[in-house]
Amino acid sequence: MNSADETPKVMIDGFNLGLSRGTGVATYARNLSFACHQSGYSTGILYGSPVRRRTRSDLMTEVSFFDVEQPLNTSQEFLRDLARLIPHPGGYRPFRVPISGEVVTRALASRLPHFDSLWNVPDLYPSADYQFALTGRFHKVMNVSKTQIMHWTYPLPLKMRGARNVYTLHDLVPLRLPYATLDRKSSYLKLVNRCVREADVIATVSETSRSDIIRILNCDPDKVVNTYQAVSLPVALVQMDDAEVQAKVEGIFGLKHKGYFLFFGAIEPKKNVGRLTEAFLTSNVSSQLAIVGPTGWQSDQELRFFNDMAQRQLKKTGPFPTADQKLFRFEFVPLALLIALIKGARATIFPSLIEGFGLPILESMLLGTPVITSKGGATEEIAGDAALLVDPYNTLEIASAIQKIDGDGELRQKLGALGQQRATLFSPERYHERLQALYQPLLAGL
Repeated sequence: MNSADETPKVMIDGFNLGLSRGTGVATYARNLSFACHQSGYSTGILYGSPVRRRTRSDLMTEVSFFDVEQPLNTSQEFLRDLARLIPHPGGYRPFRVPISGEVVTRALASRLPHFDSLWNVPDLYPSADYQFALTGRFHKVMNVSKTQIMHWTYPLPLKMRGARNVYTLHDLVPLRLPYATLDRKSSYLKLVNRCVREADVIATVSETSRSDIIRILNCDPDKVVNTYQAVSLPVALVQMDDAEVQAKVEGIFGLKHKGYFLFFGAIEPKKNVGRLTEAFLTSNVSSQLAIVGPTGWQSDQELRFFNDMAQRQLKKTGPFPTADQKLFRFEFVPLALLIALIKGARATIFPSLIEGFGLPILESMLLGTPVITSKGGATEEIAGDAALLVDPYNTLEIASAIQKIDGDGELRQKLGALGQQRATLFSPERYHERLQALYQPLLAGL
């Protein structure tokens, strides 16, 4: 570092932070930004929005950055794609997004990271993908902010000049469960192998993923650091009382308070929603099942059985919720209502086939909701002895766990308490300690 008094500067990519709907990686990046702030680092976010700097108006640059992206016409799309093909031999040059406070961002608070500065390179991430596909090389980002650590929260074909580059590989799901993702596997393997070569450190989020990275990518164990993840939810929402929770889940969603099982997360093959639905109906419990989450790749196939059974249900009950309705699905739920749904559930069911971490497990445990999740891998690593563990491929075993937890109030109470205790291992304070252990050796070498 240049001087003992200089505040360390960390930059975090905004690749997933720019998505209109949250993802697990977006949650990771947001939590990382707040942890950096709490650790005393000056924190910048590097976006790749199409917005360009308005040299004559800082205000319009700021307004454009927060504006909803407008669809391009055919000629604009052609010019954009052409620009992505043009190499940047000196490196991509970020510009600083001016923040005057005139743009009201309160409505975006649940999605925005902490930042001391915002930076942007127009179309950075798709341009880098184009260039990597053409050349097989990582392209450089100019270090205009004197950043010491550039933390890429996803495998991206970029590297910041003059900074320590950290790449987070959350998991190797495209290689371990290739039929469950849309990635072109040869390109993905080439990218993650190059991340290992280019990185000063590889970060990951579980010992399961760390072991996979070392074994499959032949990575030096000393180069891979597991920081786990943390969850920090608004205190007011965590402390929402039962009366308010009941009013929301019954009044808004038509669910019975403490009378439904909950799955939440993106609907994709690895989440195992098809087997979950079969297991729930096989269990024949009187409780309900609520599935919350956006559709992803192959979601139609995953939801096919659920939708067929839900349609049969509607023929019996009509379009409005009744006491006999068993299956519910909600594609998008705001954070405050999602927390109410978790707190009001009889239990969370998360029988995923494979995970790098499994945030719904931790979020449910933090809120005192019992959890059913998968044996083996990261899900068991995170849940420990604070959940019922099942073989995710065995619907009868999942059904048995549902029956067990549905009919045993003492077990639900015990798992809820064990879960809250287990969640302390992944608290923001513990995450802060692990982040310091990741960054301090890198800063000491500058």
